[in-house]
Amino acid sequence: MKRLTIALIMVCLFIGFSLCACGKDQQPAKKPQAGQVKPAEVKEAIPAEEEKPVVPEGYAYDARGRRDPFLSLVLPKQKPAKKKGASPFESYDLDEIHLMAIAWKNDKYFALIRLPDKKTYTITEGMIMGLQGGKVEKITQDRVVIREYIKDYRGEIKPRDSILKLHKGEEE
Repeated sequence: MKRLTIALIMVCLFIGFSLCACGKDQQPAKKPQAGQVKPAEVKEAIPAEEEKPVVPEGYAYDARGRRDPFLSLVLPKQKPAKKKGASPFESYDLDEIHLMAIAWKNDKYFALIRLPDKKTYTITEGMIMGLQGGKVEKITQDRVVIREYIKDYRGEIKPRDSILKLHKGEEE
């Protein structure tokens, strides 16, 4: 153990002397003076004919005939606001209207419907119904066909037929 400590002390002394000796041989670096700065060279102006304006190339999205890629495909179902002074038929959505009975006389059909306010009304072909302004297209012995024009996800207006069945359990 004694030999190890003596060896370490000798190594430390050797490194210390070598570092001190290296520092004496070096000369201090000269600092640059402010008066020795060279003036910058002036370049001649380039004539305007040779300069071409740089046009940044960018991407332009043409949305003609396409949907907006940033809009959701699944839009929440929004009910249009009720119109002031509208008939009771135009104040409710077609899903809320219940078909109760159908009557006819000489090829003219009448339908008895019940609205959510528990009142009943008689409708005929050509009447306006629903929040979307649907028109009663046809009344048959067992159903009422109402055509509405609704915007799809692209914003295009497309017809949609809603059928009110007299007996909801029937399938086509």
